[in-house]
Amino acid sequence: MNKEYEPEWDQPAVRNEDNTPTKAHAVAGVKQIVTIRLDVDMLEWFKSAGPGYQTRINQVLREYMEANRVRAQGEQH
Repeated sequence: MNKEYEPEWDQPAVRNEDNTPTKAHAVAGVKQIVTIRLDVDMLEWFKSAGPGYQTRINQVLREYMEANRVRAQGEQH
């Protein structure tokens, strides 16, 4: 591996004073490598659209998260 290359996933997370990750940092598109088990047919469907399937999966999950945040906020009021 190139010694000059420093993958961003290998860098420490930026934290604020209370030692929690900053929300602005998460919104900025910082990625974390994870392992997730998906149904084979679903993964094949995402891959069939070409390169960028992980980005598409992330976008679907983000939309779901945002929709549920809005719903949860509405239920609290």
